[in-house]
Amino acid sequence: MLFTIDVGNTNIVLGIYDKDELKFSYRMATDRTKSSDEIGFFFLQILQNAGINPSQIEDAVISSVVPPVMHSLENAVRKYFKKEPIVISSSTPLGMEILIDNPKELGADRIVNAIAAYELYGGPAIVIDFGTATTFCVINEDGNYLGGAIYPGLKISIDALVERTAKLPRIEITKPENVIGKNTVNSMQSGIVYGYVGMVDFIVKKMTKELGADDLKVIATGGLSTLISEESETITHIDRDLTLKGLKIIYEKYLK
Repeated sequence: MLFTIDVGNTNIVLGIYDKDELKFSYRMATDRTKSSDEIGFFFLQILQNAGINPSQIEDAVISSVVPPVMHSLENAVRKYFKKEPIVISSSTPLGMEILIDNPKELGADRIVNAIAAYELYGGPAIVIDFGTATTFCVINEDGNYLGGAIYPGLKISIDALVERTAKLPRIEITKPENVIGKNTVNSMQSGIVYGYVGMVDFIVKKMTKELGADDLKVIATGGLSTLISEESETITHIDRDLTLKGLKIIYEKYLK
């Protein structure tokens, strides 16, 4: 079995693959203060609940955008699974050219998403990851990474709005019944959800024009991908497990 781990700023997403089957996935909060033992015991508990023996884990592959977590996380894998974790970075040989000014700046999650999108859906493609930040990644018809865009995530946007205003309450991020809100909560929900949809569609259309592509695939992933995709005119696929799939693809194709 393959243990896949995607470390984001808000959540760590875990997945266990048995050959081609994703047995389960699990989200835990990213906590920079946890020790390797705390992380290791948590991993063991998850596996126990799923009826999986730690000895069944053959390898562990990790993508991360949170360096402070990595020391404890890697040591947890070594101590509790007796495996040397494989950590994906821009220097990992993956057969994909990163055609940006400084490839070392590119986050591992964006690399993994790009590989997964091209392998599963083909190119040209745009991957939109609705995480702590919302990222757009553009892959050409040859599977090479062209660049992208970064925008504040939905939760960050709400947090900033609430923290910088005196009377606006913290709200649930959900689609309101009407665009024209009749109260403060619905007005905020309308602004954040429909405003975000408008942003996504505008950027995708501009990117599509720059690429000159007619058969562009637009893949949405991340925790809030379904919410935005329901109203978007440009998103063609929703794949919430894209990063975990990408880690498995990279392991099988390039690292095994």
